[in-house]
Amino acid sequence: MVQGSMLVVILVVAIILMVLLISKMKFHPFVALFAVALAMGLAVGMAPAKVLDTILNGFGGTCRGIGIVILLGTIIGAMLEKSGAAFTMADSVLHVVGEKRPALAMSLIGWVVSIPVFCDSGFVILSSLNKSLARRSKVSLSTMAIALSTGLYATHTLVPPTPGPIAAANELGADLGMVIMWGIGVSIISVIAGYIYALIAGPKLPVPFDSNTEEGGSYEELKAKYGTLPSAFKSFAPILIPLILIAFSSFISYPSTLAKIGGKESTLFIVSSFLGNPVIALSIGVILCFFLAPFTEEVTNGWIGAGVKDGANIIMITAAGGGLGAVISASGVGHYIGEALASYNFGIFLPFIIAAALKTAQGSSTVAIVTTAQIIAPMLASLGLGSPMGGVLATLAIGSGAMVVSHANDSYFWVVTQFSDMDLNTAYKAQTMATLIQGVVAVLAIYAISLYML
Repeated sequence: MVQGSMLVVILVVAIILMVLLISKMKFHPFVALFAVALAMGLAVGMAPAKVLDTILNGFGGTCRGIGIVILLGTIIGAMLEKSGAAFTMADSVLHVVGEKRPALAMSLIGWVVSIPVFCDSGFVILSSLNKSLARRSKVSLSTMAIALSTGLYATHTLVPPTPGPIAAANELGADLGMVIMWGIGVSIISVIAGYIYALIAGPKLPVPFDSNTEEGGSYEELKAKYGTLPSAFKSFAPILIPLILIAFSSFISYPSTLAKIGGKESTLFIVSSFLGNPVIALSIGVILCFFLAPFTEEVTNGWIGAGVKDGANIIMITAAGGGLGAVISASGVGHYIGEALASYNFGIFLPFIIAAALKTAQGSSTVAIVTTAQIIAPMLASLGLGSPMGGVLATLAIGSGAMVVSHANDSYFWVVTQFSDMDLNTAYKAQTMATLIQGVVAVLAIYAISLYML
């Protein structure tokens, strides 16, 4: 196996090769991701059989984690769109926040949703609403996608009960309540940064959807063809009910709640864990979609078939990204980068830098958070972070680093890209740059807090 700095060189070359294959040579992303994963595994000295096994495990693990969630989400999206419910939702949201602030609406919705729901699932669930608002308000879909993505990402990495921040707080001995309180504050600053970037960069990053037309019709013409639209309650139910079920399950599973009674798992916990599983919750969302239109073969077969077709392509690309991420992780480049940076004393910035390096290298925010917490834990006192507040800020600095950056080895990158109709170049300028800005702004806010609280 290749060791040391050569691993970083190979990683950089692999990323450049992937960009060239997809953007310049116009290879399908699935083919490019698989080819680059295979080439990188061999280049770092892994046995051929081991390379293939690693890719398959990464591919299968990603499919297992979010494959069915993506498929159910695209089915819900297709049924909301074809029934006209998406138009009802768009009108309802814009009535509340105003015609001029649709991107702000998606930032806020994403910020709330991702506290109990993984950002991947949250983007899938909210994608149809996001597109409808873009069409309804004639705002660039890139703007809306960046706003939603950054809203979801902020709380995903900074606010428990998502697994990463909880694990980091436990590893560093930080008070969970304090992490939640300060995490909410820092995440708001991070969301604002993402929202501002969405407003500035979004209009300059056109995607095909930006024509605000579908099959050649304007928003008003498309709305008119549906005749009587579903009510707001029926339209929002396939999205809100799954989110409520997932959020309730997270609450019940939270420490010191109702998960156990008398040392045993409570019935409420068992039921909520089942119904709150994203697969079951979204399945209920699909069932609720059948109340949007008359029960016909077109609905039960045609609409669902359209969703399955859309979802299959997204799943394959996302899973291929998982395969590449698995190879990068197995290569040891993340561990090398973490150890190399740990020798430098950057105070509150060291947890951020290590987490950012690990996130960028191997793709998973959760893995970056957990690994960095393990590296940093013995160093807290020497970094001047040995106090209770120091542990809280170190936890948040790690979460900020785990935002930097979301690119091709991150399944969330492909979810955002594929559900927003972006090509690779646009995605790097939108999702990757936005997450870089979010993470840097967040850690600067944490540094400012540390000047007064440590």
